[in-house]
Amino acid sequence: MTSNKLLVLFAQAVSLLFSPFYLPTFAFLALLFFSYLRLMPWSFRLTVLLVVYLFTVVLPRLCIFLYRKINGWTRHQMGLRERRFVPYIISILSYGLLLYMMDLYRMPRFTLGVIVCALSVQVVCAVTNIALKVSTHAAASGATIGLLLAFSLIFHFDPTLWLCLCTLLCGLVCTARLILRQHTLADLLAGTIIGILCGFFSITLT
Repeated sequence: MTSNKLLVLFAQAVSLLFSPFYLPTFAFLALLFFSYLRLMPWSFRLTVLLVVYLFTVVLPRLCIFLYRKINGWTRHQMGLRERRFVPYIISILSYGLLLYMMDLYRMPRFTLGVIVCALSVQVVCAVTNIALKVSTHAAASGATIGLLLAFSLIFHFDPTLWLCLCTLLCGLVCTARLILRQHTLADLLAGTIIGILCGFFSITLT
């Protein structure tokens, strides 16, 4: 296998592992095990994590998969800018329903902020998609930076080490999207900025 093929396979693995759908799940995983929520019973934490995973990964991806199959498109074909609106709407509706449920059950405000972040990323990217095929991968990666900065203010901890890691991962994800030729540098830069702003203000203003 040539080095180019290995590079493409690595980029595909990075894109799959750090899919924007996983942002809420990763964020809740960190909160449930590193914030005061770790004091809650295991049953509670697992239930919350499973519900988040269901509404932010399983449900939207299943609906998008069915939508793609109905239209007979490949993943690459559905990646065209004009075909991304329905997947955005599906994700927005699913995230919105989860936010409503979490608010109904009086979850802590900072946990609601995570869903607000994921939801706002989808909304802003959907609007921006009218003129620019902004990268949701970059936006989700940038959102982790914004979330980390916001949570460091709330929980009063030094985010330097984690911030370096998140920045490195963001660069890795953006590089992978460039290698796969899914986005331009402008798409990735716009997505990263959108993600950072949505992540930070979703927590600080929620």
